[in-house]
Amino acid sequence: LSEKEMTFLGMAVLEDPVRPEVSGTVEEFRHADVTTVMITGDHKDTALAVARTLKIADSPAQCMTGAELDCLDDGALADKISEIRVFARVSPDHKVRIVRALKKSGGVVAMTGDGVNDAPSLKAADVGIAMGMSGTDVAKQAADIVLTDDNFATIREAVREGREIYANIKKTVIFLLSSNFGEIMTMFFAILFSFPAPLKASHILWINLITDSLPALALGTDACDGRELMKEKPRKQGESLFAHGGGVCTLFYGFLIALISLTAFLIVPAKLLASSGRQLTPAAVADVLQSPKLLACCQTYAFTVLGLSQLFHAIGMRDVEKSVFRMDHGGNPLMIAAVFIGFALQLMVTEQPALVAAFQTVRLNVGEWKTLLVLAAMPLFAHEMFIFLTHIFNPSKTAE
Repeated sequence: LSEKEMTFLGMAVLEDPVRPEVSGTVEEFRHADVTTVMITGDHKDTALAVARTLKIADSPAQCMTGAELDCLDDGALADKISEIRVFARVSPDHKVRIVRALKKSGGVVAMTGDGVNDAPSLKAADVGIAMGMSGTDVAKQAADIVLTDDNFATIREAVREGREIYANIKKTVIFLLSSNFGEIMTMFFAILFSFPAPLKASHILWINLITDSLPALALGTDACDGRELMKEKPRKQGESLFAHGGGVCTLFYGFLIALISLTAFLIVPAKLLASSGRQLTPAAVADVLQSPKLLACCQTYAFTVLGLSQLFHAIGMRDVEKSVFRMDHGGNPLMIAAVFIGFALQLMVTEQPALVAAFQTVRLNVGEWKTLLVLAAMPLFAHEMFIFLTHIFNPSKTAE
């Protein structure tokens, strides 16, 4: 039956608009070197139009249909997968193949889904993400993460928070290892040159009390710059904590802390030997340190510098790529408290009579404190020098 004598009144168009927060999230993922891939059952033209809106894809060559996918074996798909940004008219089996191909190409794959048919691909992905409000129970059980608000932007927040947590873990571990490595090297070199022990067992325990507790906790809860972290490339699977200079940082600060602690330990013997016209040799230093009173003074110097240097080191470790003068110290009140408490405790152990007797230290005058504070601040000075040299030789890295 053909229609006749009809009048055209209009045309109704239906649109499923993209959520407003998705565009910004995709853009931020792009800066974070996270590739967004669209997998849909819609027509190829429809999928490409949406992908263009979100800047996921800009040409038909970046689109592939389920029928085209069927023409490729797994090897050919893995080779071509990096060029494709949109998969249209796909089945549940296709989704699993896509996920496996992305993983085979070296990617870490996060897959979102809400239906029963999405369960196999959610299970196959490195991270399966199900929708909590619209998702089926099967999808939720197959997923690793459930978005309770069904908001794509929440994934961005999860990525950012994950990077912040990892950054805090890394700098806390490096701080603790470099600090303890400094203690080990201090004792090692003293033994190597046949010096008396620069630290007593009680001194080491005390230093670990003031440096391995509050400062480490402050670093572990530090508020990182999430915007800067989202500009970095994702770390590779199995990447070591010591990658990207972490190992060098650990060794450098460990040796630096040992060097300034031994320097503090040798200040008095060096002055005595110089005033008596004797050469500064390991044997001469060991001979001078036979005096219990003089040894206690030298140990107090080393003890004070070793403890305080680790507090200064903790301040710099908040951000190894930013000057201490540009850090938001108010954003980490626990670090401020940790430093003040650490300094107060170290002051008490050299000035409070009961603690002086318990730790066998000596009281220090203002001049001695000034000298030891300058030595203890060397890790922070080294931090600033590193930032300055980085700015000179690589200005783009320190630019705002």
